[in-house]
Amino acid sequence: MDDLKATTKQVIATYAQDAINGYSQMTANANDTLWTVIAVGSVRGVPVVETGLVVRMVGESIIIERDINDKPLVDALQAAGVPREQIILAYAGEVLAAS
Repeated sequence: MDDLKATTKQVIATYAQDAINGYSQMTANANDTLWTVIAVGSVRGVPVVETGLVVRMVGESIIIERDINDKPLVDALQAAGVPREQIILAYAGEVLAAS
């Protein structure tokens, strides 16, 4: 679980970057099982705040609640070695199977 958590956190952190008209920041809860990437910037002078990623870890599963990125997190996680069967795309209607 610690390797999965570390890998997930490391991959999510790559989504938090400076942008032309703003920046994005990764946040996490106290026990490091819920992560977000929040973008703050402006478009044509109008302030914009957007939560682009919301991801949580339940047991050995990574649940992606929201992902509005051009490069989907699911692809980046798989490229980092996380098996697809451990990734739940909640935003696409997938659900965590009952154990």
